[in-house]
Amino acid sequence: MEIYPSFLQRASYTKISWEQPMAVSTLTVKEIRALEQLAIKKYRVSSLALMENAGAQVAREAIKILGKKKEVLIVCGTGNNGGDGFVAARHLVNQGIKVKIWIIGQPAQLKNDAKINYLILKKLGYPIISVAAGPRDIRHADVVIDAIFGVGLNRDIEGIFHEAIDFINKNAKKILSVDIPSGLDGTTGKIQGICIKADKTVTFSFPKKGFFINDGPRMIGKLIVVDIGIPKKLKDRIPR
Repeated sequence: MEIYPSFLQRASYTKISWEQPMAVSTLTVKEIRALEQLAIKKYRVSSLALMENAGAQVAREAIKILGKKKEVLIVCGTGNNGGDGFVAARHLVNQGIKVKIWIIGQPAQLKNDAKINYLILKKLGYPIISVAAGPRDIRHADVVIDAIFGVGLNRDIEGIFHEAIDFINKNAKKILSVDIPSGLDGTTGKIQGICIKADKTVTFSFPKKGFFINDGPRMIGKLIVVDIGIPKKLKDRIPR
């Protein structure tokens, strides 16, 4: 008999605006991470494939925002959210978009899938700029993609990360957040020190509960929920 996490039997739901409105389940951070791990460990879905799909979806949504404009800045952290940003960069360049990539933190901190996608960009010769000394001018960017922190953030944001998020909020023309606005708790909807105020958030598989409570609704902008390859067999077990 197959055993699934208990939340697959009892997820709550809320109505959100998709490209086609529908009722969808909302999950806590713990629940969405359990769902992804089940896909990886039980069904052998590659975590690298999930990251590739996520980054491709982000690139697609960025192109929709751009219209005829052609310049994107992607700001990456050193976790998996940054890895999604590296993938998005590659897909945007392949579509003829001018892309600049920042990394906040040390590249040596990158691990696993994020490191693989960072090294792919380096091998292809795409410049990745370290902003350890502080943010730089972003007036050139028609869209800033926020790939700094994902749902795994468990502390208040400080230092260079705080400075970068504040700078982006004050200076970006349009902000697209990857999975969740950096600094928002995906379960409680509370801001962890500081938070990106997104124009659009591209979230993966299911919306997070925190999007609809406390500070969440004013930080996420337009919410787009995209598929990244979680097996339908798993997703169908979550009530709508």
